[in-house]
Amino acid sequence: MIHQVVTRVSLESFHERASNKKIVLLYPWTNYRNLFLGHFLASSDTGLLYYRVPHEVVEVREWLADLARELDEVVGGFGDHIRSTLDGGNAQALGTAFAQDLNHYSGDKVTLFIDEFDRVTPGDDLNDFVEGMVDALNDNRQIAFSSRLLTYQPWYDKVASGVAVVLGTEYRKNDVMFTLEDEIKPQLEIYGFGRGHALVNGKEITNWDGALPRNLFFYFIDNPLVTRDDIFETFWPNLSVKEATNVFHVTKRKISERITMKVPEEGNFELTQYTSGFYMPSDKIVRHYDVIDFQEAVERATTSLDPREEEQLYRRAIDLYKAPYLETVDMPWVTQRRDHMQQLYTQALGGLGRICRDRGDREEALGYFSRTLKEAPEREDIHREMMQLYIDMDMADDARRQYHYLEHTLNEMYKIKPAQETRDLFESLPT
Repeated sequence: MIHQVVTRVSLESFHERASNKKIVLLYPWTNYRNLFLGHFLASSDTGLLYYRVPHEVVEVREWLADLARELDEVVGGFGDHIRSTLDGGNAQALGTAFAQDLNHYSGDKVTLFIDEFDRVTPGDDLNDFVEGMVDALNDNRQIAFSSRLLTYQPWYDKVASGVAVVLGTEYRKNDVMFTLEDEIKPQLEIYGFGRGHALVNGKEITNWDGALPRNLFFYFIDNPLVTRDDIFETFWPNLSVKEATNVFHVTKRKISERITMKVPEEGNFELTQYTSGFYMPSDKIVRHYDVIDFQEAVERATTSLDPREEEQLYRRAIDLYKAPYLETVDMPWVTQRRDHMQQLYTQALGGLGRICRDRGDREEALGYFSRTLKEAPEREDIHREMMQLYIDMDMADDARRQYHYLEHTLNEMYKIKPAQETRDLFESLPT
């Protein structure tokens, strides 16, 4: 079954975990979104309503008004309770009104899928809204939230009480902030692609007290075993050892404070521990790092002997790579790491393109090869792959354009001509 191949979870397991839950939370960076939607779209006897938060919003009432309008246009007669509460009602009353509208929509079981929910700013109003919504929601109503970030509140209490379930953590090394543990152990979740985000127990660190603590934090995350000399050479090569030591300890303490501030229990939570001359991850904190997941997926795909597993891993890696690594940071170690991640991303795109080519999915293969060239326009082997596909599809003019694009790119970048193999392929095109 394709769903099981993609997510490693059968539909039976999916049903079992999601049944009788008012709230379903789809863990970020997983393929559960497609599984969830695919299941409902394939089941004619199951009601599904879909809504996507269209842009960044601060006020709960803003996106709720848009939801009521859009669903009313689609199904008709939806949103009377919401509209009557928008002017004077508080956030909890809005949650109750929202649930009432969903309860009255149909007598059958209904699931509302809310996509890109991370565009709604978290805060007390959202927490109150969810409280009112859950309390008023009928048992045959279910709301699924898909988000690129999953915050600690308002969800943690709902997961702990059994009202909500998180899908997508089954095959991760850490279940991060929704793992219920007896021992106090902050769950640290780091997203390195794009600007970079760090969450402690689902609460994002937004105030780093300067760029240096943030940069050193990501350096420690990306380099789990480093010496003091490595750190000083990277950050303070022109300072004396004494000066660098002072700055280092002050910066390291700021990182610890940023983490500790997000943990309700008393204590001091260090990011690293010093052992045998190395700074390494503290065993008092559980980490999840999307960059490592991405890197492992590409590496495992490269060595896999199972074509289905290889495809799954490449798709997983491509899904994780949302943007260049720490794209707003210009330090040399970041630039080097960014280039390496881009190379792996290019490898994943090209690998998946060849998988699609081998099974005859030419259009999909062309799509992945084209994305590969956006990352690495000098890849002559990929240009040649596209030329051959165009030839196989009786699209000789497109093959010629591809060759001339390659010819121009190589000349601009390296002042060289295409290889003889590529020129021979071009010469074989019908006139």
